[in-house]
Amino acid sequence: MERKQFLRTLGAGAAFALTFPCVQGCSKDDEGGGNTPVPTGVDFTIDLNAAEAAPLANNGGFVLKNLIVVVKNLDGNFIAASQVCSHEQYDQVRFVNNNSETFFYCDVHGSEFELDGTPINQVDSKTPKPLKIFNTELTGDVLRIFE
Repeated sequence: MERKQFLRTLGAGAAFALTFPCVQGCSKDDEGGGNTPVPTGVDFTIDLNAAEAAPLANNGGFVLKNLIVVVKNLDGNFIAASQVCSHEQYDQVRFVNNNSETFFYCDVHGSEFELDGTPINQVDSKTPKPLKIFNTELTGDVLRIFE
């Protein structure tokens, strides 16, 4: 018996009940995660005297701008990483300052990354790709973030 004949014998209601879960299981949202692309062509500046940069005045502070997490690490160096997680492309990566332990963390699935972007843990039994790290350059009170 062919598929079409089989579905006709079941009737429309039963056919819908059998096929709907399959169609839903193949949806773009389930497969692609957050579907936020990792930023490319990044080149912007932050005036460290501006109100938006206030958290960067202290070691361990961070700001979010243009899908980038900009951090002043515990040594006083600036680091910029993609806010888009390499695991499933959700834009929920944040900086965690847990006293002597610092890392990037995605709120959605718990992915953790070293400050150089190296994955710390495995999520969903998949080894995540590294988190994208951007260049930083400080000139006076202006911090440039670029590729």
